[in-house]
Amino acid sequence: MVTKTDAAKEQLSASARWVVGITGASGAIYGVTLCRQLLAAGYHVHLVVTDAGWRVLKEELGWDASRRLDCLNEQFEYAPEEKRMTYHPLNDIGASIASGSFRCEGMTIVPCSMGTLSAIAAGASTNLLTRAADVMLKEGRPLLIVPRETPLHAIHLENMLKLARLGVRIIPAMPAFYNGPQSIEDIVNFLVGKVMDSMGIDNHIYKRWGQPDGNE
Repeated sequence: MVTKTDAAKEQLSASARWVVGITGASGAIYGVTLCRQLLAAGYHVHLVVTDAGWRVLKEELGWDASRRLDCLNEQFEYAPEEKRMTYHPLNDIGASIASGSFRCEGMTIVPCSMGTLSAIAAGASTNLLTRAADVMLKEGRPLLIVPRETPLHAIHLENMLKLARLGVRIIPAMPAFYNGPQSIEDIVNFLVGKVMDSMGIDNHIYKRWGQPDGNE
């Protein structure tokens, strides 16, 4: 039996697509959690992971980076025929998301390394991820970047300011503690929820100020 919720997700997934990039910055769990939330909400995810991103997925989450498609299947129930997620190899510069004619809601890079951020700020489309980000800028579509680095020097800050002036949403991976997090999951969900807020996607995965359970 198909419920109204299932039907709504099916209809949504037919047209609503987000590009998600995961780079080699620490905090791979942020990108993984965002993908899971988007899939659960009925969105189609177009995923790009840098080589350094795969290394971090291995180091931080224990993924076997040598079995990339198997990892995606295990973690996201990745199945190309179901059209829930499309994985694009980093060097596939001819992928759909490399063209401005590809329609999508926007793109988020979480976490974003300073190297990737620098390339985007310079307009250097050296791989599919930076090319897809460049497409978002030239087409005027939402681009959200979650930088994860500390401390920051002047070049980092100047690159973020440059992108912010171009309309890019900069959402640093900064946890909050006013919501009384009790676990790492609570901290991760806070950031992912804030990212989804900026994406314009309704969510109840973190406790909001003035709302005891976060779901009111």
